[in-house]
Amino acid sequence: MTFVELLLIAVGVSMDAFSVSVCKGLTTRRFSMRMALVCGLWFGTFQALMPVIGYLLGLQFACFIESVDHWIAFGLLFLIGANMIREAVAGKEDSKQTNALDFKTMLLLAIATSIDALAVGVSFACIEVELWASVAIIGLTTFVFSVLGVKIGNVFGTKFKKNAEVFGGIILILIGLKILLEHLGVL
Repeated sequence: MTFVELLLIAVGVSMDAFSVSVCKGLTTRRFSMRMALVCGLWFGTFQALMPVIGYLLGLQFACFIESVDHWIAFGLLFLIGANMIREAVAGKEDSKQTNALDFKTMLLLAIATSIDALAVGVSFACIEVELWASVAIIGLTTFVFSVLGVKIGNVFGTKFKKNAEVFGGIILILIGLKILLEHLGVL
């Protein structure tokens, strides 16, 4: 998997964290660098941790699924992407999106926004990928998007939330399709 592909996956899975960060920014009258950094650290850390957990779980089953691994990777990425698009279009709001930065709130938000990254980690076990480079790219990308999300939310309001989630979903679906087509010999 190339750097550009990994970066696109990182952007795709970071969109939930970005959206929550935008909502955090919406709740403040003045931009808070502390809030931005707290969001970035929580979301970036969990987005980096979850693919490792998913990868380790996926390795346990790799020998059983080798012949269909490309279909699994495509299916997971497609489902994650389609779900992101569906939620964005439906306009669902997460009731947990508050201004609070306490441990419990941030832990729940970090877990909720990184479930997609867990599934991506499972798909990583099915394809050739440099795990630690992937984890670093995902974590850093999410950190940056989260910090920017707080600022954007503070400045621009909810204007970009829906578009960001749709964009992230489309990216994940396209990466899954590319993996499938490469394994089928079409690309």
